[in-house]
Amino acid sequence: MLELYLLWVAFLFLLCLYGCRSSEETGQGDFMLVAGPLEKQLAGSSGDTVNDAFDCSRPIPPGFKQNFEYLQNRGVTHFKVPLSWAQLLPTGLPSQPQQAVVTCYQTLLRQLLEAGLQPLVVLHGSTVPDALRSRYGGWESRELVEMFQSYAEFAFEEFGALARSWVTLSDLDDVWHDGPPASAPGPLQNILQLHKNIYKIYHQRFPDKGNREGGERRPNQVTVFLVKYTVSDVPTTFVSCMFTLFYVLLVSSSLGISDYNIIKTFQNSYQNVWKTFEAQTKAERDLFLNESFPPSFQWATSSESFKVEGGWLEGGKGETIWDRFGHDGLAFVNQTADRACDSYHKVDYDVYLLRGLHVNTYQFSISWARIFPSGHRGSQSENGPLYYDKLINALIESGVQPVVTLYHWDLPQTLQDYGGWTNASIAEAFKDYADFCFSRFGDRVKAWNTFSSPWVVSHAGYGTGEHPPGVKDYVVASYQVSATHNMLKSHAEAWHVYNDKYRKVQGGKVGIALNSDWAEPKDPSRPEDIEAADRYLQFMLGWFAHPIFVNGDYPPTLKTQIENKIKDCPLSEPARLPVFTAEESQRISGTADFLGLNHYTSRLINNSVGACTPGPQGVGDFQAHVDPSWSSTASDWIYSTPWGLRRLLNYISTEYLNVTKVPIYITGNGMPTEQSGETLNDIGRIEYMKSYINEALKAIFIDGVNVQRFTVQSLMDGFEGKQAYSQRFGLHHVNFEDADRPRSPKQSAYFYSQLIKRNGFGSHEEHTFKGSVMQHIRLPTALTPSEVPSKSKVVWEKFSNQSKFQRKLYHYGTFPPGFSWGVSSSAYQIEGGWNADGKGPSVWDTFTHNPGSIPANSNGDVACDSYHRLEEDFYMLRALRVKSYRFSLSWSRIFPDGRLTSLNQKGVDYYNRLIDGLIAYNITPMVTLYHWDLPQALQNLGGWENREMINIFNDFCDFCFSTYGERVQFWMTFNQPHTIAWSGYGLGQIPPNVRNPAIAPYRVAHNLIKAHATVYHTYDDKYRKSQSGLVSIALNADWIEPKDVNVPREVVAADRALQFKLGWFAHPIFKNGDYPDAMKWQVGNKSELQRLSETRLPSFTEEEKSFIKGTADMFCVNHYTTKIASHATLRLSPQSYAYDQDLSEEDEVDSPTTAVSNQRAVAWGLRRLLNWIKEEYGDPEIYITENGVATESKTTWDDSARVFYYKTYIDEALKAYDFDGVKVKGYIATSVMDSFEWLDGYKVGFGLHHVDFNNPNRPRTPKYSAHFYYQVIKDNGFPTPDDEKLIHGHFRKDFIWSTATASYQIEGGWRADGKGLSIWDKFAHTPLRVFNDDNGDIACNSYNKVDEDVAILKQLKVTHYRFSISWPRVLPDGTTKHINEAGLNYYHRLVDALLAANIQPHITLYHWDLPQVLQDIGGWENETIIVKFKDYADLIFSRLGNKVKFWITINEPYNIANVGHGYGAAAPGISFRPGTLPYIVGHNLLKAHAEAWHLYNDTYRAKQKGIISITINSDWSEPRNPNKQEDIDAARRVVQFYIGWFAHPVFNGDYSNMMKTIIQERSLAAGLLKSRLPEFTPEEIKRVQGTYDYFGFNHYTTVLAFPVKYGNLQHYDADRGAGTIADRTWLDSGSSWLKVSPFGFRRILNFIKAEYGNPPIIITENGMSERGPTDLNDIHRSYYYEKYINQVLKAYLLDNVDIRGYTAWSLMDNLEWATGFSERFGLFYVNHSDPKLPRVAKTSVTLYSTIINCNGFPDPALGPHECLNTVRIKQEVVVVRGFLGMRLSTNDAEAGLTTTFALLIAAAFGAVCTSFLLVKAKKHSKENYYMETIKMERKF
Repeated sequence: MLELYLLWVAFLFLLCLYGCRSSEETGQGDFMLVAGPLEKQLAGSSGDTVNDAFDCSRPIPPGFKQNFEYLQNRGVTHFKVPLSWAQLLPTGLPSQPQQAVVTCYQTLLRQLLEAGLQPLVVLHGSTVPDALRSRYGGWESRELVEMFQSYAEFAFEEFGALARSWVTLSDLDDVWHDGPPASAPGPLQNILQLHKNIYKIYHQRFPDKGNREGGERRPNQVTVFLVKYTVSDVPTTFVSCMFTLFYVLLVSSSLGISDYNIIKTFQNSYQNVWKTFEAQTKAERDLFLNESFPPSFQWATSSESFKVEGGWLEGGKGETIWDRFGHDGLAFVNQTADRACDSYHKVDYDVYLLRGLHVNTYQFSISWARIFPSGHRGSQSENGPLYYDKLINALIESGVQPVVTLYHWDLPQTLQDYGGWTNASIAEAFKDYADFCFSRFGDRVKAWNTFSSPWVVSHAGYGTGEHPPGVKDYVVASYQVSATHNMLKSHAEAWHVYNDKYRKVQGGKVGIALNSDWAEPKDPSRPEDIEAADRYLQFMLGWFAHPIFVNGDYPPTLKTQIENKIKDCPLSEPARLPVFTAEESQRISGTADFLGLNHYTSRLINNSVGACTPGPQGVGDFQAHVDPSWSSTASDWIYSTPWGLRRLLNYISTEYLNVTKVPIYITGNGMPTEQSGETLNDIGRIEYMKSYINEALKAIFIDGVNVQRFTVQSLMDGFEGKQAYSQRFGLHHVNFEDADRPRSPKQSAYFYSQLIKRNGFGSHEEHTFKGSVMQHIRLPTALTPSEVPSKSKVVWEKFSNQSKFQRKLYHYGTFPPGFSWGVSSSAYQIEGGWNADGKGPSVWDTFTHNPGSIPANSNGDVACDSYHRLEEDFYMLRALRVKSYRFSLSWSRIFPDGRLTSLNQKGVDYYNRLIDGLIAYNITPMVTLYHWDLPQALQNLGGWENREMINIFNDFCDFCFSTYGERVQFWMTFNQPHTIAWSGYGLGQIPPNVRNPAIAPYRVAHNLIKAHATVYHTYDDKYRKSQSGLVSIALNADWIEPKDVNVPREVVAADRALQFKLGWFAHPIFKNGDYPDAMKWQVGNKSELQRLSETRLPSFTEEEKSFIKGTADMFCVNHYTTKIASHATLRLSPQSYAYDQDLSEEDEVDSPTTAVSNQRAVAWGLRRLLNWIKEEYGDPEIYITENGVATESKTTWDDSARVFYYKTYIDEALKAYDFDGVKVKGYIATSVMDSFEWLDGYKVGFGLHHVDFNNPNRPRTPKYSAHFYYQVIKDNGFPTPDDEKLIHGHFRKDFIWSTATASYQIEGGWRADGKGLSIWDKFAHTPLRVFNDDNGDIACNSYNKVDEDVAILKQLKVTHYRFSISWPRVLPDGTTKHINEAGLNYYHRLVDALLAANIQPHITLYHWDLPQVLQDIGGWENETIIVKFKDYADLIFSRLGNKVKFWITINEPYNIANVGHGYGAAAPGISFRPGTLPYIVGHNLLKAHAEAWHLYNDTYRAKQKGIISITINSDWSEPRNPNKQEDIDAARRVVQFYIGWFAHPVFNGDYSNMMKTIIQERSLAAGLLKSRLPEFTPEEIKRVQGTYDYFGFNHYTTVLAFPVKYGNLQHYDADRGAGTIADRTWLDSGSSWLKVSPFGFRRILNFIKAEYGNPPIIITENGMSERGPTDLNDIHRSYYYEKYINQVLKAYLLDNVDIRGYTAWSLMDNLEWATGFSERFGLFYVNHSDPKLPRVAKTSVTLYSTIINCNGFPDPALGPHECLNTVRIKQEVVVVRGFLGMRLSTNDAEAGLTTTFALLIAAAFGAVCTSFLLVKAKKHSKENYYMETIKMERKF
């Protein structure tokens, strides 16, 4: 019977397919194309909700007829119309119909007929209406059957004339679910009999209408093609149709109850799938499918916000339920997600991993609380969306499509406080949140998951309480929250928002990611276990999928099960399932454009009696088990059962996507490993991934399931919920113990990247296409030999006299399109496999195997193991997005004994794989044929001293050209032949360790040059025409700077040094085929002096010269450092290449050191070297083939020194290209990863990636520098950042323009007219306190030069002048007991003169010069000083206040407290109590300020109408590594401990919580009883808070901060816990602490605005110092002022910072405190060698006065502004230098110079005449230099 039935169904299926096709062709046939029904459900009738009956209790909405006509035009023949039994016959009696409903249905049927559609009328569903059930019971009731038969007759009577096709009952699942009846007639028997009766009645009444009536799930010959149409659909959705086969069974008397199981088999999706796979053997089940995925398949990985982002309070983010969960100590060992992977700061790091993986899709979730901290739109954060903008943009730039999950479990805690998902209002909040995300990110995001694994939220969050919010309520909360209304309705609302507002414009998709295990019956022979497995899936997957993908309601199985449980448990409530209204169901149904599936494992299910126990198993009457044979993981939940994925996909396709045909995206699949043990070699994960992905492939390839994406969970290890960091899902290992959170690829990451490359498991066709074709440009072959010194000495003439400012000024710009960015390595350094697969030993193998040769006896036997880890190297190159990769071939790997006869095919194959892989990723191979690892067999024959090597090497290269040349377009014959010749055969430092410095280096170099030329000609003759490649040689060169460029022989020495190193090889190859004359001359003369018969330098024949010259297609140079050379006469014995040069070299000591001794980072040398090559070798195309810096091995990931190195060196190459016209074509960073660094072994590393050589997996982890270099590559250089762009505009009309001084620094008159001693008088007269024993006794003598000072102020055009009053000048003993009227009179005169000049005085009461008398009684440590300061202020206010409207109480309290009383570097010079005294002094300073402010406010303000405040100074601080939370925190501490120390009490009240907490915790930890930071009383807090009228602010520079731990040391720096450095690209000043960093000014002004409520700000100091010889053309200061003031303008115009004024420090050069007169900040120069101390304007005066005159920066685009028509300030040229041991001014030195000058005239005249022609020849190159200088100084 079963076999017959299966054949019959198969026949019907084929007939259907044929019928559909023939129907399309002929338009005729027995097939119905059915649409409908109208899903407008009847509210309040549980019976009809299943029936989908149309609600005819209200009029039919307009517009239906047009939609029906639309369907008819699309080929639809029938329309399904379910009737409502309950509405038509409310009492059940045909005699009592509801006539309005009858009329409604008749109208509907007529509209269908008028539109050309035949109605398919459904009498009823299956569930009995409540009114009838309560009276008659269910279908087992004969009375009910009779009632329904009467109803059918009524329907035929009313509607029979309008319909020809009928269905008796539909949706019989609920009836059949009860199982076959035991004995008495059951529901199914009654229904079957009822159907027979109605069938007969119909045909008796309508005999002419044919056989068109049947049960929708009963036998009939009709097969239906169904299109679903809902009221809410728009016409365009009608064409989205799906196939549904109606297996309609013929009714006959022969069909009995025994056929029940057959019927049920074909009605249950689970049973269908189970039956399909049940019979599989294990071998069949696990059979591996070696095929590929579809071409457009999406490969993805994922992360979740709370698991990776960290930054839990960054950018205003709100607290989430997971934050609370972690902080409550509920996760594993109290771990939290506060920092997690620090992804919030590491966007570049994460996207780097994605590029390495080669995925095309990345799924991540957005933190709701990061967007809306409170969960509501009104709390929107500014910074949160910026983070996701950055992430999304970075993904798209890297070719990775973002997939965004809106909600992955991290609910804002504020919403949870109001009930979270149990509160119905959350749907509206989620809708708003989704709306914002769609609008903000939707232009770039085209795939959205509303929720991920909502079942977990419901089950673990609101059921078991294992997850936050920790609600344990499986009866109500879980069902109400997740499965029913709020999450489903929230999802639906989000979908509709997208559908209605964004889909048309953005074109994206919105779905939901549902999690589900696969379930199999524990005992397949037991039907009840099969049913239990089905229930398991319905309770997990169906809970969400059925409402969304089927009909807007929960699965009947779920509802029935819960209803039965409620009946069975009258004394308890195991579950409560709410009911959707008709509108809600309609709103939910169909709200997904794809079904996302999170799947990890399977379960074995058996039927059980769950009694009245809440929870899925209790309510669902099932129990879940695992098979002991299944592979376990670190999670007790996940077992590896890959076959379950295929089965689950088939089930989903059948159960949920049969009607709604949308694709399946596998949105999560993965397994965890333990946190300890083997973290990188995760073989178990690889097997898991391999098998699961293959099952997905089977579902696609064999079963036809529409799976379009596979997502591996997860990108990296993260915070795994309750398990925290104890379980690891990542493809990348994250070291959570390290603040850098380094990410290292695991073996699974490399496996996945290979899988993606192959697009599955099919055979992979290797790429055979060639790389980019290199254009061959023949170099000039007629270059003349170099002179002695060479004409290239113009480079020194051009650059060596640059000022430090000119030399270091950073240049922004980009390289030309097509610039080649690359990285490098070499065979011996990285490959390892020293004897693998037949490789022969090299000289380096021999050398390193000799104990003691290398530190720690290291060697390259394994090195980075690249021979076995090609995919891992490709990963790095893909992630970096380099355009080229320079590597070398191991000669002994290809020819083990060095000769062709020993060819090793496995070695050849390795390089084939390497080159093919590079080409596949569009990376140009740059191949070095020889990088020092000579086969030992050849060294045994003499190595490079043997001339035979020339031909042997040519044979090797010939083979390489023929084997690899079709794919390799860039060849280098040798790497650094100078190193081979000198270090290998001269010094004997490197293999082959020949120590013969006199002869061997020259002989070896001779052979190397000829070998190179031979190889070049071989390529040129045999291969160039077909391969079109380039060949050159990689030469190394330091730049050599003369010790004194003004001494000719030093220039000659520098030139000679370059010729001996670079020219030794470059001169023969690039010029005339011979060595440079400087070298020939020098070695020849030395040899003759050594009584040798001939020179030790070999000579080339003319034929050899012709053969050698021009044998390079481009110039390849390796460069690392710069040396300073000076002439020296060196010894004749022993004979040596080194002594032949007659020069000495030393380091450039002003530049940073590196991990390699004698290799300082001297960036500016690169530009000069490139210019020298251009001048010397005929302007060739230049590739920088090696450049990099070593760091110590302990520097692992945070290599900021390397970042600075690249940042500066690459910029010098850019200058050479942009300014000098050097043809720089490419740059190769050395090196791609840490490796065996020759004689240093593994002590240092040059890599962009850290390699752990203690780990057998040799994990490669990107360093900070890797991410920096990627950015440089992406930007093709250094585009001008917004921070560096000037803006145009003007300040407010009443803007204050000022300059400033301080009394002790300028006044002098230290004992004049009764002035008392100050602490600075004593400090400066104490030995070794002030540089050069300078003091302020006279200073600038401003005490006697009021008129001169006011005159220069008028010249400057300032509106205000800030100066300070000397407390001891006015009150010699510090108190008002004795007032020095003479001192007061000075200030009266100054104020009056200022006012007469229309300049407002701005007085500082205290600028550090405390009366010494007060210091003798404790000074600022003694609280009594508060009253004394108040008294002093009272005096000044009373005497000067009627004329002065601007006051500052105290200048820079930070410096007073910490520098003067902590470091002791300023007066009073106290340093012995650094842990307490600075805080005590600061405390008293604040209270003193407050008292002075209140005094003015209470006593003087009303009358004098002035303003008063305090001036606070601060640097801005940036993190040293902006991608690192620890550095960011350190930067915050620096700012809070600097500006916040004093600003927070004044502007916000009390010290900041950060300061109070840190100092208290550290104090108590050190055993102190209380905090070292004094506490304000509540009254004092009120007294101090608000004591300002403006924010007086001094700012000069910015620092880069990083954390430093001081242990239990108790002092300010230890409390701050941060160290600071400067970016090397920032310009220097005359002060070591002051680096030019304008961008920081705008940022700290914005900080003040945000932190202190946008107070009015007057910038009371800002300026730049210089030291050394005086130059009135102070372009560095003009540059500083222009850049810094423009940043102020940006803050004012763009950021709305309330800036009221700007003050330049300083008016004139003065005593700069402890540095004396050595550092000069002045706009005016003061010549201290002249007793008159004249003030002379510097160039910066013109710049500053122009800005003042223009009140900002007028826009040049608007034409010349009238403010620019000013008279240039007249300057006296004053340069102070030493003359005959004296420091003289220009006037003083004039007489002495005149005499000397006269004696020089005659000689100078002759020199001028002789030099005329030379000057003329140099004119062109100098013009270029002057042009650059003009650009740089264009405004100055």
